[in-house]
Amino acid sequence: MDEFRQVRLFRNGRNQAVRIPREFELDGDEATIRREGRRLIIEPVARPELIALLASWGPLEEEIDMIADPPPPAEEIF
Repeated sequence: MDEFRQVRLFRNGRNQAVRIPREFELDGDEATIRREGRRLIIEPVARPELIALLASWGPLEEEIDMIADPPPPAEEIF
């Protein structure tokens, strides 16, 4: 069964706003809103996952010089 709770609507300047109870808080700081009949659907903005972001990038056009990075010398620990 879906949870529900009656909430208060109020005016914020020329906009109507709704107080969202703590148990219904959305992640992030942006959301989308759409109307379906008489319902308003509010959803957090989906952020792309890191793997999808990296996959969307093309290859670099410039050559990158390799930097010698040998491991540090071994140390004896007593």
